Amino acid sequence: MKYIIIAAAAALILAVYLACENLLMLRIRRERLGSGVRIMHISDLHKRRFGKDNRRITAAVKAEKPDLIFLTGDIVSRNETNFDAAEKLIQELCAVSDVYFIYGNHEQSLITPDRAVRFAEMLSRTDVRLLRNSSISTEINGRHFSIYGLELPYSAYKKNGSYRHLDRITAKDVSYALGEAPQGEVLLLAHNPLFGREYAEWGADFTFSGHIHGGSVRMFGIGMLSPERTLFPRYSKGVYDFGGKKLLVSGGLGKLRAFNPPEIVIYEI
Repeated sequence: MKYIIIAAAAALILAVYLACENLLMLRIRRERLGSGVRIMHISDLHKRRFGKDNRRITAAVKAEKPDLIFLTGDIVSRNETNFDAAEKLIQELCAVSDVYFIYGNHEQSLITPDRAVRFAEMLSRTDVRLLRNSSISTEINGRHFSIYGLELPYSAYKKNGSYRHLDRITAKDVSYALGEAPQGEVLLLAHNPLFGREYAEWGADFTFSGHIHGGSVRMFGIGMLSPERTLFPRYSKGVYDFGGKKLLVSGGLGKLRAFNPPEIVIYEI
């Protein structure tokens, strides 16, 4: 009987914790990789909301005063029909700093053509800088950056209705989509981190990714599951180094998770 009571109490504590993690928590993770430029990284919001009009997110952004804000895809889910919350969030972020956005696999696969059009129209009403296999150059605090946004073919996420035999991406494929990497500091926004080594080979000094949701469940710092239904995905959350070039993966904000709190990431580079 004693063990049943202990097990029931443990289950209750776990349930309360998971409810808090999925309903209340919002973590700010900080990574110091240099100095002089502060970048806020937001990814994979999906249908999750953090207060009315996502005020907890905008309050965190305003408090951090970033030089740049990167949205690395899936700020909506593919079956959403109302984009008002996304529009409000983007407008609030644009009032703080320059915001750069790339499509994730959910924006790429909005269920109907009409929704895809309405989503694009929503973005056009904001000041967000949309990068779809394109780039923008900017100067911040005396440093020149080339900021690229890569949009992978959807077959890298799902192919013929299956998660098997997905297309691989090479550095040559990245060059075909974006051109050769220029001289100077190159920042790449690429939703899918699984090709981090290839992004580095192309020439990205810092790549900002999401998609994996931190592995959904994390145990001992290891992500358990990827959206492609594979176990122990590479590059699930954190900073990864490829010969001095960095892959920066956000655990994201949305979707159910365990021992993997929703996060916004602040990088100093």
